[in-house]
Amino acid sequence: MSRPLILGSTSQYRRDLLGRLRLPFTCERPDVDETPQHGERPDALASRLALAKAVDVAARHPGAWVIGSDQVATLDGRPLGKPGDRATAIAQLSAMSGQSVIFHTALAIVSHGQPPLQAQDRTEVVFRELGPGEIARYVDAEQPFDCAGSFKCEGLGIALFDAIRSEDPTALIGLPLIATARLLRVAGYAVP
Repeated sequence: MSRPLILGSTSQYRRDLLGRLRLPFTCERPDVDETPQHGERPDALASRLALAKAVDVAARHPGAWVIGSDQVATLDGRPLGKPGDRATAIAQLSAMSGQSVIFHTALAIVSHGQPPLQAQDRTEVVFRELGPGEIARYVDAEQPFDCAGSFKCEGLGIALFDAIRSEDPTALIGLPLIATARLLRVAGYAVP
């Protein structure tokens, strides 16, 4: 019998993705300060936070394996957060028009007494040239206020792009399932 599996996140996006693997799991909110450290690279920030989230939840559940994940989006090397509101979403999409945005999505799976299992995906999203009217229509239609980069690639947001370059298309949504499945197999779960 496998150990209990916990997703160290309350993100509905990550919950839906992990559900695709058809393993029983529960979710728990990690208590982690997500403030970047001075001079921290975006990929290092994503890795540090993914591990910290998994470790925090695992400390409360020593018999479980815990999945932590984090994503940092960057435009010209500057981090892009979740917009939170319409005006910020429109500003982000306007800045990304005709540009490439890099998403660093990190994964950590930990259990008490075991070495952490980690992976990271780098996804490049190439935005097409976007006009103000189409940006406003998109934001009003999908309201992507809780999404880094102000879009939902699994929905209408896909129409904003010229290309997506990634080894794992699910990473852009928030949890790289190819790496998750691989690491869960290492942890002893029966993932096809």
